[in-house]
Amino acid sequence: MWWYVMAKYEKWLTPDGLVRIGGWARDGLTDEQIAHNMGISRSTLNAWKKKFSDISDTIGKGKDVVDRQVENALLKRAMGTTTTDKMYRMVHKDDDVLDMERRRFSNAWKLKHPEASKKEIDDAAIAGVKEYKRIQQTENVHEFPPDVNAAIFWLRNRKPKAYRDQSFQQLNEAQTDKAKAEARISSHKANELEGVGHVNPLLKALAKGAQQLVPKEEEDDANTTK
Repeated sequence: MWWYVMAKYEKWLTPDGLVRIGGWARDGLTDEQIAHNMGISRSTLNAWKKKFSDISDTIGKGKDVVDRQVENALLKRAMGTTTTDKMYRMVHKDDDVLDMERRRFSNAWKLKHPEASKKEIDDAAIAGVKEYKRIQQTENVHEFPPDVNAAIFWLRNRKPKAYRDQSFQQLNEAQTDKAKAEARISSHKANELEGVGHVNPLLKALAKGAQQLVPKEEEDDANTTK
């Protein structure tokens, strides 16, 4: 009933209330969603954040945790990472082992509860020591190679001046220019060899293929020059 006796904001300033708010923030909820869970409007939450530092700090710290987790996940995706999946199965303990563990539990529990009856001690041992234990059955390792899109997204946001769209465009243009230059060089060498009679059919085919890589306007310029 104390939730109703207190003023509406006071219940959220208690340790339990702040824990709930912090949990929503860590789950990635927006301020509007947090306000809805608290039963108030977004404007009321904004007013409380300005008035009560405990609420504001709790929401801020909770969201910072989520942001860090997302950053770490994105960084691992960009650089490549390894994950491990473990499979377990439940097996029944040997009767001797189970009996020994329960006797030890009973002795320790009896010291803390000297007034307990034998039945209470036995019941506590049964509840405290399970019949089954979990053992690892398999382990699978998964390797994820670096993701180019994740790396580009990371660099564009962390170092926007160095990794703008223009930078990647310039890189593509440079690679295209390099390919054109290599095609012209191959064609020129083939023509020289053909002039001295040392060209074979395979080299002719390679030269013809390289010539096709040169844009038509560049080929026309070359013919005009000749």
